[in-house]
Amino acid sequence: MKAAAHRWTRGRVLAALAVLTAGLLAFHRAVPNSVGRLGSLLEAFLPWLGLVVVVLLVLALLRRSALALVALLLPVAAWTYLFGGLLLPAPESGAHDLLVVQHNVSDENTDPAGTARALADAGPDLIALQELVPPALSVYERALAPEYPYHAVRGTVGLWSKHPLTGTRLLDIKPEDITEDWSRGLRTVVRTPHGEIAAYVAHLPSVRVRASGLASGRRDESAGLLGEAVAAEKLNTVILLGDLNGTVDDRGLAPLTSRMNVARRGLALSFPAAFPLARIDQVMARSASVTHLRTLPATGSDHLPVAARITLG
Repeated sequence: MKAAAHRWTRGRVLAALAVLTAGLLAFHRAVPNSVGRLGSLLEAFLPWLGLVVVVLLVLALLRRSALALVALLLPVAAWTYLFGGLLLPAPESGAHDLLVVQHNVSDENTDPAGTARALADAGPDLIALQELVPPALSVYERALAPEYPYHAVRGTVGLWSKHPLTGTRLLDIKPEDITEDWSRGLRTVVRTPHGEIAAYVAHLPSVRVRASGLASGRRDESAGLLGEAVAAEKLNTVILLGDLNGTVDDRGLAPLTSRMNVARRGLALSFPAAFPLARIDQVMARSASVTHLRTLPATGSDHLPVAARITLG
């Protein structure tokens, strides 16, 4: 009896840590952003709190603490609710599906031709690229032209398509304090067999983790401008592809995630390519569903390509 009672009294610190982890998962929006944007920093790596749960589980087993094991049910339930669905198998493809690929190809990519071939081999309907710089741009244009006769480039972002494109224009998402030439957004219309779709391609400003916290002001401002553009879009169906330098849990992307659907299946961590920690390459949709996301094999970029299946209608 004493041993059984002891199992329910020891491990209180582990139990408290389990409750804290559950609280961070369930109420991450309550973590303030006023100091160092700590809320956004937590949200950027939110799925990795699952590793904390695993460590606490091992310690609870070693400690033989029934109290800690019961407390761990809270973060397990919270993590499963937030991310468990992403681990489910991809659903069957449908007749109204589009396959799209999103990739920041890197302006330091030494093999643009090989990168283009790898993306085309996935067989997508659309390929969105960022960090397009000369002379690599002409390499992508030549390599993709046989299978993707339609393309549009504005600044350093572009879209290649198997379907006709019309009404392409530059999208102004430049933060106010950037004075130099900076063009990282476009909007075009894709004429698919299932109807017209407004396609947006964007590359939001980078964020930095510093001693003072997360420096994401420019990214957040640019996300707000992009969200306003999507809200003003007159076509019903919208697809957004881009390096958004943030995860879908990051409140900095709320101007987009509040208006658009995100992936239902697939974690697809995309950055950095050598050891992916977060998915900052995103595919979102309005009046359509992003039914599955997956990463493609590494290219010459520091990002992994992301392939998404989008169900229209």
